[in-house]
Amino acid sequence: MICPGCQASFEDTEGPIHPYMLSAPACWATYGRILATEYTDYRLMRQHRLTVDTYAVQHPGINTRAARRSVGVHLSRLYLLLERGWPIERANEAALAINRFKDQCEWLVPPSMLGTLSVIDVAGAPARDSASLNDAAIEDHEARVKDWAASVWSA
Repeated sequence: MICPGCQASFEDTEGPIHPYMLSAPACWATYGRILATEYTDYRLMRQHRLTVDTYAVQHPGINTRAARRSVGVHLSRLYLLLERGWPIERANEAALAINRFKDQCEWLVPPSMLGTLSVIDVAGAPARDSASLNDAAIEDHEARVKDWAASVWSA
């Protein structure tokens, strides 16, 4: 099955999806596993917002109020992080301010291609559990998230 958001190919499975970020069930499940991995070690949380923003922007859904609000805020933080080079703390504070104006976000027609990387590229790291998250695994995860975010932003 091709995910309607990231266009990545996934096994055709049943399961939950996000209410307005359109995705294949297996894509949504893969994203959930990435989040679970990030929650296992505080060091992975350095890139957590980037993970969330990237997934949301790559899976914009359709022109609904919720989707406009979501994409507007997540796209704004990606801009601040990737174009302006702001530290995550400053970008988070700005996102809180931007969030107050989220109802004014207009629908932006998504590009025909939403990046060359997807959650598969982040999840494709060697299997890890909380006991095996050494420094190299942390650095690998962070690099994969950054590459994914850059790919989505460039689209």
